[in-house]
Amino acid sequence: MSLSDTPAMPATDFAPINPQVLQWARAEGGWKPEELAHKLNVKPERVTAWESGDRKPTMRQAQNLARFLHRPLSIFFLQAPPALPPLAAEYRRLPGVQVGAESPHLRLALRQMLNRRERALDLMAELGYPIPEALPAAHLAEGPRATAERLRRFLGMSLEIQFGWSSEWQAWRAWRGAAESRGVLVFQFHKVDLAEVRGLSILDMPLPVVGINAKERVPEAKCFTLLHELVHLMLAVGQEERPALEERRSSEQWAEVERFAEEAASHALVPEGALAQQAAAIGSRDWPVSDVRRLARRFWITPLAMATRLRASGFISWDRYNAWRDEWNQYVAGLPARSGGFATPAEKAVNRHGRAFVQLVLEAMSANRISSVDAARYLDLKFQHFDQLHGVLTGPGSGAQGDD
Repeated sequence: MSLSDTPAMPATDFAPINPQVLQWARAEGGWKPEELAHKLNVKPERVTAWESGDRKPTMRQAQNLARFLHRPLSIFFLQAPPALPPLAAEYRRLPGVQVGAESPHLRLALRQMLNRRERALDLMAELGYPIPEALPAAHLAEGPRATAERLRRFLGMSLEIQFGWSSEWQAWRAWRGAAESRGVLVFQFHKVDLAEVRGLSILDMPLPVVGINAKERVPEAKCFTLLHELVHLMLAVGQEERPALEERRSSEQWAEVERFAEEAASHALVPEGALAQQAAAIGSRDWPVSDVRRLARRFWITPLAMATRLRASGFISWDRYNAWRDEWNQYVAGLPARSGGFATPAEKAVNRHGRAFVQLVLEAMSANRISSVDAARYLDLKFQHFDQLHGVLTGPGSGAQGDD
């Protein structure tokens, strides 16, 4: 066979992407060029060349870029980067999180939650659902206890309901369900370090969002974070808070706002009168770990949160509280590691997106407002699991005792 008869090798298929859009997508995602190069298994100089326009990625590399940066492939062929508002224009100020320097995983979580909220609003309009009622306003001058009482009334949470729960997971589902039934979307996000953020709130109204870090494995702690973020939303309604991008308070001033939210959440979970009554029923004098745990389970909060509340309400002294903390740390050190539990794909969908959003998507699909493909994409769930999803929604709980 002559050389002329040798089959021609296929030419490499390069993608004519816009380098400016690639640079925007990478920076908007919070990634450095060398980090992106490592993820794509190429040299950093290759990413720099792509962004300068000196080289073009192959189609497969472009697809990998789109997949890793969580962007549609078509966006890289636009004539200019999209004009989007900064993420910090949406969420509340977060302690220790610098505006514009959020981790890539947090930035992705925020984008996903914002997109989910927009979809929820669109689906509600398609289905003719009314706009949910607004959260009540809160003001720093009125004190955290008054805010807590208003929040409990808004959520329709009575002590009779609270004392009737049989587990910490039931408590979490009940508090979350109460918020969702009042027009607050409660999502869980993953891959974000707990040291960066445990919870956040997106201040867009109506249909505001509370996000809970799924790495928090203690359901009682999730309950506290949820109510803490609801207080921040109430402060935003009362014009006491603005998005992180517009917040001008000093760190010390913001610490006061955080303390207000913490105290209000604590009083919402454990009303003062109920605490006094239940503490008297136990009749403890020195409040050992066993008695604090017993009281904490009455309200379904963590023992540490209960000890803190007992100290704040004058049931134990600072000296006893500090000694109790040492006893508690010794007790915890002897406990086996807590497992997160196994969750099916359908349970993960409910845990992450919330019962309200999942039901909205399913109703829109049943009404032929969206396709099954759209529904699967909205819920990040394969359609083969949708029968299982219906079972999760109609069952006694709203997900497994775990998140991921």
